Amino acid sequence: MLEVADIHTYYGPSHVLHGASLKMVRPCVALLGRNGMGKTTFLRSVMGLTPAGSGSVRFAGREIRERKPHEIARLGIGYVPQGRRLFPSLSVHEHLHLASRGQKKDGAWTIERVYDMFPEIARRRNISGTRLSGGEQQMLAIGRALVSNPALLLLDEPSEGLAPVAVERVMEVCRKLLSAGISILLVEQNIRVADALADWIVILLGGQTVYESEAESFRSDHETRTKYLGIR
Repeated sequence: MLEVADIHTYYGPSHVLHGASLKMVRPCVALLGRNGMGKTTFLRSVMGLTPAGSGSVRFAGREIRERKPHEIARLGIGYVPQGRRLFPSLSVHEHLHLASRGQKKDGAWTIERVYDMFPEIARRRNISGTRLSGGEQQMLAIGRALVSNPALLLLDEPSEGLAPVAVERVMEVCRKLLSAGISILLVEQNIRVADALADWIVILLGGQTVYESEAESFRSDHETRTKYLGIR
């Protein structure tokens, strides 16, 4: 579905990604690495928000590296950014309505279906999205991505700053989405979440891909976990 090969991405003169690569070889791939290794930049490069200067980003057989973010979204990639990025001036319903504009009316993920999956936010649809709890805000951010009817969802640190019960809810939602046929590329510092969800592990170090493995092998590879992530 997604094939990223040898991308180089810059923020001005800063060279952040140095030939990073990744293939979606399983339904849920976790992109791991310590802070500052380029994980968020990788997702932003896929989404066209911080375009790669060179290399290849192919989705469903199409080269998308030079496409605009709204074009990439319409091809079937949804993006849930780190920190949720909600608008204080918009209600829950307005967030979903704005994201659904221009989407196919016969798409599987309507606003009502999002409310069915997330009754937490359905009950609060008329209040500002930024007045929700952290877990509810994450549900809204995921729902906002879903109304574009993605085949692939990019999730950047979905458990960040959440209480344990909210983290469990995020994991439950991810499992439901995978069961519904949506693939997930997950960036996550919480290794417990990555271990529980991912089928395949990719590690970035200094903007380069340094490790790829089946998730099951990674769980028992204590040397690699310590070397690249500082965990066992």
